[in-house]
Amino acid sequence: MVRKTKEDAELTRLSIIDAARIVFLARGVSRTTLEHIATQAEVTRGAVYWHFKNKAEIFHALRDQAFLPLIDRMDDMLAVENTNDKTSNKQEDPLTQIENSLCHTIVELNSDLQMRQTYEIMMIKCEYVEDFATVLQEILNNCSSITEKIQLAYERAKSLNLLSGSHSPRALALDTHLFFSGLLHMWVKDADGSRFRFQAIELIKSHVDLRRK
Repeated sequence: MVRKTKEDAELTRLSIIDAARIVFLARGVSRTTLEHIATQAEVTRGAVYWHFKNKAEIFHALRDQAFLPLIDRMDDMLAVENTNDKTSNKQEDPLTQIENSLCHTIVELNSDLQMRQTYEIMMIKCEYVEDFATVLQEILNNCSSITEKIQLAYERAKSLNLLSGSHSPRALALDTHLFFSGLLHMWVKDADGSRFRFQAIELIKSHVDLRRK
């Protein structure tokens, strides 16, 4: 019975997050109330407060659903031991690792509606003020973490003499992160896919190829 109760509670929590995604997308975060979310989730406002103390906490949970798995996948794809074929001893070169990690995000966005909606909310449906100022700081911290992972890959590429030009791995990592952040923003805004979505993968490959010797 206790296990069932815990399972029910978790299902309710997830339904509240899903409802918030739908309402945030339709109304924008600032114009959404906990009452709106409760109505969409078909629960009482008290049930919402049982799981989340405020709207910002719901937003945190929604963001973590999309963002934390992305960071974990980047950890795996940029790892030193990452290979194309786990049965072979051929190691994927660091520049290809960077390219694949960025392309994988685009593939995920294309195939995962909930992730796509969450990115749209984060990028164009939310004002990062008042209670949400801390959310913005967390996003910036995550961005710094991603940049550091990319920098390590560029450092490995430099040690393997794969890089063209004389830019430092740090400068290249910042450039790649800013390029990809801008691409994601434009990808999200390109709802009909006529400007950026259809060529996002090719743009990433071109970006990385410009760094190859």
